[in-house]
Amino acid sequence: MTTTPNAVLRVAPATPADAAAHFRASLVFHADVSDVAAALAADADPGFVVLDSRSTESWDQGHIPGAIHLPTALIPEQAAQLLDRSVPVVTYCWGPGCNGATRAALALAELGYQVKEMLGGFEYWAREGFEYETWRGRERREADPLTAPRAGADNCGC
Repeated sequence: MTTTPNAVLRVAPATPADAAAHFRASLVFHADVSDVAAALAADADPGFVVLDSRSTESWDQGHIPGAIHLPTALIPEQAAQLLDRSVPVVTYCWGPGCNGATRAALALAELGYQVKEMLGGFEYWAREGFEYETWRGRERREADPLTAPRAGADNCGC
């Protein structure tokens, strides 16, 4: 009797070498919210700038402190005035359901910038309890226990 593999194994996993190459490549293109927050909170220069690619209304609603505001549509015209090509850029947009940060990263890469996309976007920045700025000033929400470690932990331990 032959059994049909379940949906997970219907397509066999990659070889370990192919999997390592794939996941290494993923890390070249992406940064995690917690890692970005930790680098920005350290005393030293993080070695990158953060770019919010959303609209002005979205920016006013909340953004990462110190981020540069440059909506994706304006990148070709304004990137050279706001960004140094020798400094890597980490882009973000609303969250996992939005590909604005991906489009911004593509636009920057096409202009010759080194770029990574911050996974989770502003949504996970706020959900993980990191401070953000609004037109009213600085704010912080309590961390969502489904997205961030309980009190006392510095990061998820990944």
